[in-house]
Amino acid sequence: MKGMVIATVGLCGTGKSETTEFIERHYGFDTVYFGGRVLEEVRRRDLEVNKDNERLVREELRRDSGMAVMAILSLPKIHASLAADRSVVIDGLYSYAEYVYLKQELGDQFSVVAIHAPKALRYERLGARPVRPLSAQQVDERDIAEIRNLEKSDPIVLADHHLVNDADLDHLRAQIKKVMEAARR
Repeated sequence: MKGMVIATVGLCGTGKSETTEFIERHYGFDTVYFGGRVLEEVRRRDLEVNKDNERLVREELRRDSGMAVMAILSLPKIHASLAADRSVVIDGLYSYAEYVYLKQELGDQFSVVAIHAPKALRYERLGARPVRPLSAQQVDERDIAEIRNLEKSDPIVLADHHLVNDADLDHLRAQIKKVMEAARR
């Protein structure tokens, strides 16, 4: 499985990070977290790390540098892993521009896995998470902001593989294994 770049995409609370972590642990992929670029910039500006500042910085970066900025900023790290004969899993592809940019830069090495989950389950997960919990209203607001402002729905629709994370972790992991088998072909 060397030389692959797999990006996860989905709305908040679908299981992108769990999917990414499983691929990293089980298959030995390097992880690139696009949201990490935002967190780095929030900290560089000496702002408190919270959802409002993250959104402000994320949208400002995209407004000033284009919708593919996270992919552009992350490409050197991706190339370094590939040069070391390692594969990469990207936690959190967001925009269509990122999708197009990575397809152009990486060609057939690049594929996308969309993770879906029922809204009620997403509300439950996001309301219970220990770091940055969200109310149902906040989830809905974030969904709409990501779809309208960040072009997030396009890479979800165009994904090469789709998982429905509506059960336990064993069920999700079994689906991930099937996707990884298909990606090998």
